[in-house]
Amino acid sequence: MSITKKFFGKTDNGEEVNIFALTNNNGFSARIIDYGATIVSIFAPDKNGRVDDVVLGYDDLESYAKGPGYIGALIGRYGNRIKAGRFTLNGKEYILAKNDGNNHLHGGIVGFDKAVWKAETITKDGKEALQMSYTSKDGEEGYPGNLDVKVIYTVTDDNALSIEYIAFSDKDTIINLTNHSYFNLGGHKSGSILNNTLKLEADKFTVVDNEAIPTGELRNVEGTPLDFRKPTAIGDRIDQKDEQLLNVGGYDHNFVLNRTGKGLEKAAAVYDPKSERTMEVYTNKPGVQLYTANFLGKDLKGKDGAVYQNREALCLETQFFPDSINHENFPSPILKAGERYDYTTIYKFL
Repeated sequence: MSITKKFFGKTDNGEEVNIFALTNNNGFSARIIDYGATIVSIFAPDKNGRVDDVVLGYDDLESYAKGPGYIGALIGRYGNRIKAGRFTLNGKEYILAKNDGNNHLHGGIVGFDKAVWKAETITKDGKEALQMSYTSKDGEEGYPGNLDVKVIYTVTDDNALSIEYIAFSDKDTIINLTNHSYFNLGGHKSGSILNNTLKLEADKFTVVDNEAIPTGELRNVEGTPLDFRKPTAIGDRIDQKDEQLLNVGGYDHNFVLNRTGKGLEKAAAVYDPKSERTMEVYTNKPGVQLYTANFLGKDLKGKDGAVYQNREALCLETQFFPDSINHENFPSPILKAGERYDYTTIYKFL
């Protein structure tokens, strides 16, 4: 594998941003900028060897800074929603920004997706890897603790992108790091993903209200439009008059993964019948958020002259459950002072 670096742009306050290309010997590569530790492109071959860019993105830094949808970004300090922008930790209440109606979303007004990360090439397990580092100061966006974060991106010989998230805090805090790439396995300009089939290793999902906030109920997927235990076309049931779908305009739900241990396990598989390209997702996180780009927008200008519409991509964000800190029956997102946060997600292309 090789890693190259090129200038990508400058932020409004003059910080230089670079783009890094991680490439294996099969034509598979990922391109990542140090603004938001954002995935700009993933070039993956299909069954016939044709290589397409399979994630949505932009051509320029300004679009990443000002565009909607957190496209490709590293999300933190807490991915997904926190009800009313409030949580209590060790008997103290913390107040966060309400940047999604009455709720807190994806780390706040200036989350990790808006930071310029320190990028460097390292050696991990005998291979070159790209490491992004950022220190989130105590009180940033309302969160407690100085949090040191490292995110390591590795491209492997079997056409996979591995993302390892590592963090330490000097105070007890909450943390839920994820990546917000929008995937279209036919190529980022190929239109609707509703004919793609999806399989999720999940028997339950977290029920949400009309603000996409979990109620606390873990409901069985059986008999609901959220049953993806067998490969099912995403568009088959997305417009059913089901309360859960109507609440969020399609799929925007956390699925409770059927985990058997602490190691990496398969969470999902997506298949595009036109290109015959498959993406498998592996993780050691307890949940995954399926989002079908219901509110990406109309005629959103993307890279390479693309114009994106709603439901032309899907996200599979591995995570702790949304609003976990406010539900005792959900996996805990608390990181104790001095302890290590260490989770990995792999996106593998076949």
